[in-house]
Amino acid sequence: MKVFRSITDLPSFKNAVVTIGSFDGVHIGHQKLLNRAKYLAEEIGGEDIIVTFHPHPRSVIYPKDTSLRLLSTLDEKLRLFEQCKVSNVVIVPFTFEFSQMDPREYIERFLINGFNPAYLILGYDHKFGFNRQGDIQLLRQYEQEGKFRIIEIKQQEIDEITISSTKIRRAITEGNIKESTMYLGHYYNIMGKVVKGDSLGEKIGFPTANIQVSVKDKLIPNEGIYAVYVWIDDQRFGGMLYIGNRPTIGDKLQTTVEVNIFDFSGSLYNETLVVEFVDFIRSDKKFDSLEGLTNQLYMDKATAQSVLEKESPFEKSNVDCKIVILNYNGEEYLESYLSTILESSHHDFDIVVIDNASTDSSVDYINEWHPEVKVVELSQNYGYAGGYNKGLQQIDAKYFALVNSDVLVKEPWLDPILAYMDKHPEVVAMQPKILSIEDQTSFEYAGAAGGMMDLLYYPFCRGRIFDSLEKDEGQYNDIKEVFWTSGAAMVVRADIFKKLGGFDQDYFAHQEEIDFCWRAKRAGYKCMAHGGVQVYHMGGGTLDYDNPRKTFLNFRNNLATIIKNDSKRFFLFVILIRLILDGVAGLQFLLKGRWRQTIAVLQAHFQVYLNIFSLIDKRLTNKKLIQKVKIGKMNWKGRENRFIILDYFIRGIKKYKDL
Repeated sequence: MKVFRSITDLPSFKNAVVTIGSFDGVHIGHQKLLNRAKYLAEEIGGEDIIVTFHPHPRSVIYPKDTSLRLLSTLDEKLRLFEQCKVSNVVIVPFTFEFSQMDPREYIERFLINGFNPAYLILGYDHKFGFNRQGDIQLLRQYEQEGKFRIIEIKQQEIDEITISSTKIRRAITEGNIKESTMYLGHYYNIMGKVVKGDSLGEKIGFPTANIQVSVKDKLIPNEGIYAVYVWIDDQRFGGMLYIGNRPTIGDKLQTTVEVNIFDFSGSLYNETLVVEFVDFIRSDKKFDSLEGLTNQLYMDKATAQSVLEKESPFEKSNVDCKIVILNYNGEEYLESYLSTILESSHHDFDIVVIDNASTDSSVDYINEWHPEVKVVELSQNYGYAGGYNKGLQQIDAKYFALVNSDVLVKEPWLDPILAYMDKHPEVVAMQPKILSIEDQTSFEYAGAAGGMMDLLYYPFCRGRIFDSLEKDEGQYNDIKEVFWTSGAAMVVRADIFKKLGGFDQDYFAHQEEIDFCWRAKRAGYKCMAHGGVQVYHMGGGTLDYDNPRKTFLNFRNNLATIIKNDSKRFFLFVILIRLILDGVAGLQFLLKGRWRQTIAVLQAHFQVYLNIFSLIDKRLTNKKLIQKVKIGKMNWKGRENRFIILDYFIRGIKKYKDL
């Protein structure tokens, strides 16, 4: 993280995404804004920049108001920013003169000249300049001139941030540390230098480090004993902390903050410590003797140790899998199915929704009804393939469970798949059985019980050939190697997915998972279907199966996949045969009066031929990516030695089990 403490010598930022605020406490509301800036910057290939002020503007504008109590000092705030993986922090020295700047001067000299922002992320009530005359409407004028784009945080979200700050302060002053932790999203902490005390603690067997909190406006919790974590450099220790005026040894003594650090010995004088409050143990109390105090401290230590043993500290998550849902204007599906996704595993996996710039209330619905679900908001609709690529760049995990927003889960399906993939590192992707929501005894078109290919690379499935769907009678309840796995619900190995370039975002939607699986198989990996678990999919929920747009994408993307992946000795021959057969398909559509489908087939072929050189470039690029992760020769398992068109239309075989 880069920190700039002056606004006169800033570097030239690239595609800057700027958000401005005091960010006192860097609580869960602030973290959403920081993540939004970070994700957007990653999406556009830019830099996220957090602009904050020091000292706090209120202390400058209202110097006689002594009621301000900060949740974080500047140093504490910077530490929290770093934990949030912020890239750039600009600390603006806030002066009375700065507050009197003309609003247009603020925009032109401070914002535009200083940061050259691509985006500003601001609250609906953002005010600035002399007498706070500048507002979001004035900024909109500059947006219309193309100076930058504005992402306006809605009133409800800003109000929630304000409410969170109020609740945090109240909880801390009332000793409700657990509640404050919930709203902060991290432990409340104080940072200070160790100074000399009177060594009383050492004399009674509880040596303490006396901490001097130098910032007078810092909110100090109420007097009493607390279970805490203590950071010494980069090492964390358990401890118990005392705040009070030590009534047992005298009257009206100065209030001290001192911590007894468990399992530590050595001098800490002049060292800077960070103390994180985990729980409140008891209020301060006057004892009749030092012996009574000592006996109580032994009990306090036992209580603190018990609290810390049960605690799950805020550390980097070791969860192996994240469930990721791509959404575009899918509020109806999220309302119907999102809660069921929680049933995907016996474990508490994170759920992330990548939102493709929805214009409905999808994000509001998630924030209100599923606050446990994380949201990655993209600035535009990149389609299925591009949306996943952009969003997954911002998510770290060993496995991604990619699930459509129109998928219903009735029972855990992830655990057996993850267990199998952990034991078989050569497996790059695995899907469950996919059944229909509308007829839950039948397989669903999008993947069924695992995807296969024929000699001409027509995709079909165990449980579905072309438009013919089988009943699920347990015939595919095995674990089977396939050629491709369904994007409706599949687990992918995250590192290989990213190293192979993810999905081809030019596909927009449909068959991008086939293209990815083919690349993985060219590197020697396996794709599997697990018939012992299942999910339910709304067929054509996001785009109707009879939609000409879907026909266009399916024909175009299938041809592109062949050109990019098939052996160079055969793909021209395959393309020639496909040209003839696709022409027959187009003629059939026409004879059935579905002329829009015929046009879609023609458009698909013309677009492929017009972009043939681009596809060949991708073929060469993919070859280089494949070489970097290669573990073996091309794995042809799942490609069946047959012509599925002849089986289906001439021999009349409609079920995979009859092939």
